Amino acid sequence: MGNGLSEQPNFLSSVPFFQSFHIAILGLDSAGKTTVLYRLQFNEFVNTVPTKGFNSEKVKVSLGAHRTVTFHFWDVGGQEKLRPLWKSYTRCTDGIIFVVDSVDAERMEEAKTELHKIAKTSENQGVPLLVVANKQDLRHSLGLDEIEKLLALKELGPATPWHLQPTCAIIGDGLREGLERLHDMILKRRKVLRQQRKKR
Repeated sequence: MGNGLSEQPNFLSSVPFFQSFHIAILGLDSAGKTTVLYRLQFNEFVNTVPTKGFNSEKVKVSLGAHRTVTFHFWDVGGQEKLRPLWKSYTRCTDGIIFVVDSVDAERMEEAKTELHKIAKTSENQGVPLLVVANKQDLRHSLGLDEIEKLLALKELGPATPWHLQPTCAIIGDGLREGLERLHDMILKRRKVLRQQRKKR
């Protein structure tokens, strides 16, 4: 009965461990979240429209020398009325990508409020955070130091590992490097959680 897997020898023990990482892509509307998602999936620019709900894609990404990692991305709309739903997509997530528009200085305070709100919820304590400073190719984009200050990233506290990555999602600059950092932070967190469980 069933799928017959239980009758097979344990052939999976010799196969490299496979899993996908659940990643929520959040940020204000028009920051470039969907452009980030489809640049990662298709490695090309895809013209997008504002997301009215969410987009979900499983994407295999080559990281570093011989690593291919599968990420399950949930790109959630950033309009104000959709932001209360973000919590549903970050529950049990491995990491959060928060995309900001580097040119939109006027909305940095709003982005900061939403970023801190989601990072400081009890379910997200310690969840690694990749802040994508998108549109760095544009003339009036803010520098990384300024974005770090405006988003008050250092105020997230030592419990939340974070990395600020300059990107241009349209051409893909910086996205792989950012994902490598996020992947490393996720693996470090998992190792710490495993060690904590062993001590109990």
